[in-house]
Amino acid sequence: MFNVGNINIDKALLLAPMEDVTDIAYRRLCKELGADVVYTEFVNSDGLIRKNKKTRKKLEITEQERPVGIQIYGGNLEPMIEAAAIVEEEQPDIIDINAGCWVKKVARRGAGAGLLLDPPFMQQMVSEIVKRVNIPVTVKTRLGWDWENILILEVAKRVEDAGAKALTIHCRTRADAHDGSPAWEWIQKVKEVVSIPIGVNGGIMSSEDVPRAFDESGADAAMIARGAIQHPWIFREAKELLKTGSISKEVNHEERIKTALKHLRYALEEKEERPAIIPFRKYWSGYLKGLHHASSIRQELMKYETYDPIEDLLLNYLHELDKYYESIKT
Repeated sequence: MFNVGNINIDKALLLAPMEDVTDIAYRRLCKELGADVVYTEFVNSDGLIRKNKKTRKKLEITEQERPVGIQIYGGNLEPMIEAAAIVEEEQPDIIDINAGCWVKKVARRGAGAGLLLDPPFMQQMVSEIVKRVNIPVTVKTRLGWDWENILILEVAKRVEDAGAKALTIHCRTRADAHDGSPAWEWIQKVKEVVSIPIGVNGGIMSSEDVPRAFDESGADAAMIARGAIQHPWIFREAKELLKTGSISKEVNHEERIKTALKHLRYALEEKEERPAIIPFRKYWSGYLKGLHHASSIRQELMKYETYDPIEDLLLNYLHELDKYYESIKT
């Protein structure tokens, strides 16, 4: 049971914090598609206390996406404590500490997975943040720095002792990044030494992976990252699989195109056209995956920087797909 603050969900499905992905628009969409808890992009503690506008923008949350967590990262104690206090003003449901980012420019500075090199300091950081705020504090980390330094059992006990209300574990090491198969079996070992909820993360790329991850790990929650970028319906499908053992309806071409347009409209509610549409291009391959003549449509979409021609193109494409799929039925 994922029991954190006012959140009490059996086999909770969590949208992972992802840089340049989990903005308000995407969180809103994933919430509609079944995500139980969503998280912001990574928020840099130093940027927050320097009042960087772009960093501060990442703190914005809405009532419709609750429960929502804001994740912060940093390698220095005082800025992290101060950043947590700033985050608390936004009243998220969770403040999450990033102790798992493998990217060198983050980890080599002692932030993210760099905290795994000093578990006592990680414990101190969590403890001081817990003392400073009145919102549940959680942690996301990895099994260890590398396979010669698997410290997750020690880290889990330290995090719990520090007052964290839950721990999510990417079941690879920092050295692995996203390579290799995740070792989900470590979750059960962690649950034997702590009593806080434990989430499993890493390698959940399809809805079918979700029941398997729960079965193999015994986790209280499953956090989904890259699998949601390509297929945001993963939450809805996974819930149906967990409940019934099967998926009753596949995502068809109409839902793919209409969901893409809805997502883009949500993005346009938060930003001007060009700043919304240019970064949105990373989603087209996922939304159009497997559709007839999708590659030529994707190429055409890359030309546009305003909404109207995108909508016209996709609605015309939808009409053509309707005719195509009807023709191959007969």
